Amino acid sequence: MPEQSSAPSLEICFGDGVTRARLRAGADFESELRRLALRFQSSVQRSQGTLEVEIDDLLTNLVALATWPEPKSVAWDPQLAALARDSAADAQTVAKRLDRAAAPDEEVDPDEVGDLLGTGWVADLTEFQRRDIAKLLSLRHGANFSVPGAGKTRVGLGVFQALRRSSGIERLLIVGPKSCYESWKYENQKCLTEPLSMEVFSKDADPAADALIVNYERLRQDGVVNALGQWLAARPSTLLLDEAHRMKRGADGTDGAACLALGPRSRHRLILTGTPAPNGVKDLENLFGFVWPGHGRQKVIQAVAGGDLTQASQVLRPLFTRTTKAELGLPPVSTYLTPVPMPPLHQEVYEALVGRFSARAAGSESDFLALGKVIVYMLMAATSPALLAVGTTRHEPLSYQVPPLSVPEGTPLFELMRDLPSYEMSPKYREVLAIVGQNAAQGRKTLVWSTFVRSLNTLERMLSEFSPALVYGAMPDADREAAIKRFRHDPDCMVLLSNPGTLGEGISLHHHCHDAIYVDRDFAAGRFLQSLDRIHRLGLSPETETRVTVLASEGTIDEVVDQRLSDKLKFMGGILDDPAVQQLADLEEEPAVGGGLDRRDLQALMGHLRARAA
Repeated sequence: MPEQSSAPSLEICFGDGVTRARLRAGADFESELRRLALRFQSSVQRSQGTLEVEIDDLLTNLVALATWPEPKSVAWDPQLAALARDSAADAQTVAKRLDRAAAPDEEVDPDEVGDLLGTGWVADLTEFQRRDIAKLLSLRHGANFSVPGAGKTRVGLGVFQALRRSSGIERLLIVGPKSCYESWKYENQKCLTEPLSMEVFSKDADPAADALIVNYERLRQDGVVNALGQWLAARPSTLLLDEAHRMKRGADGTDGAACLALGPRSRHRLILTGTPAPNGVKDLENLFGFVWPGHGRQKVIQAVAGGDLTQASQVLRPLFTRTTKAELGLPPVSTYLTPVPMPPLHQEVYEALVGRFSARAAGSESDFLALGKVIVYMLMAATSPALLAVGTTRHEPLSYQVPPLSVPEGTPLFELMRDLPSYEMSPKYREVLAIVGQNAAQGRKTLVWSTFVRSLNTLERMLSEFSPALVYGAMPDADREAAIKRFRHDPDCMVLLSNPGTLGEGISLHHHCHDAIYVDRDFAAGRFLQSLDRIHRLGLSPETETRVTVLASEGTIDEVVDQRLSDKLKFMGGILDDPAVQQLADLEEEPAVGGGLDRRDLQALMGHLRARAA
């Protein structure tokens, strides 16, 4: 960067927004600032002498600053200056890697990884883990898109260990979901003869720790980003985002904005996620924009512009590493879609609900909050209309929280809801009961997923003879850990009930459970893929049979969800060149097995539930 004079003609620093830079002109340079503003697409003139631009825009167009008349008197914020220097080097690295005709930079050989890790590393590494570590060390910054269950945590720790020994990196900040804590603590103890001093971030955490872990939700609290930014900047650090798809909205999302604010404070950036583009190309842009500010987003846009995903995957492949399901050598997973017919009264309730919402939705295409609530009510009605009368709980994620459905008296829907018999059990619940019963008879434990905590509570009572464990978001950490431990080790506990938003990431259940049921699904393709891999991961014996059943009420929003997830999975499988992901887009249909319960069985069961709840 240019040398600074005592009176800067231009100051370049971070703006108020975490993803913006502020350019402030000195006296007599306001007209030059106005001319400079024309060189940046995102420029916003805050005052005569102050301009704000997106940091990505600034880094992509650093050459524009060459037109400034007094380059020697430009003063940079030190961290932003370091980011600009890194970005210029990153641009060369990215350009070389994407240019097939260019001579490749010196690559790390996978056979050298053991020497780079040193004698302090004692854990085994698979061939693909050594390959992934080697590739990530060959890049200035890294993206590991390996499938869940491929050991990305161990790879990430290996990259840090190698950088710590060779590149002067001293600290590691891990941002991830709470569910990843267990894995990081385990790998830290398992892999290193002298484990890192690793702590979960809190006001009592030791500031001299080698590694801090913080969850994405904590980043939203006042002062946390600033405190972590100071910790990162105090010594050369790696910033690692685990389950990095959590920041897929980039600057438009709270989590993404916080991560983008921390990025410039780190010397090295690494992201881990098996689902980098759950909703399409924009997710990929934002992830690469974090890894390579100023250039990553641009390269994704260029690669995907032609619409040929296979070609795009080949173009972008030098910028990330990915271990596929096929490379894990896992036995195949059998995934079925089970259509479930709704009873006549449920069908009438659902159709009346659709009629009520269709007019409201017609003029609200841009109101995502309103449409989101409509979707939640429709998912409820497709599962069990009884959910409509009580709404969600405070334990669901905010995006799913809705009050009980308000139904005006005298409307057809009001009459239907009033007449809904208490024993009119959801066929989905009946199917869960039948499948769990079959599995338990064979000594097989079952993992049951549902979006709604009230569904989980109902199923907990229904499945009481199978001693179910229940895990949801608002549970204290100790209770959550106890429930998971009981499911893993108690031979009487044959069922674990949870929602993908809580337990869909960062936890391994494949040694204890090989059956999963989805009572319902939402439109989040990444969450679906992540949750599937809780029971289908590295370490399964070759003869293991893994079975997954997705329940879908016929003629409802469940079918819309299935189609949209199919489209998203095809895109993600294409961009990652992974046939296993694409195959999940077309689930094989399987007939229901829960039809053996007659009305009297249901009456007796629901009477028992009412008595238990009284």
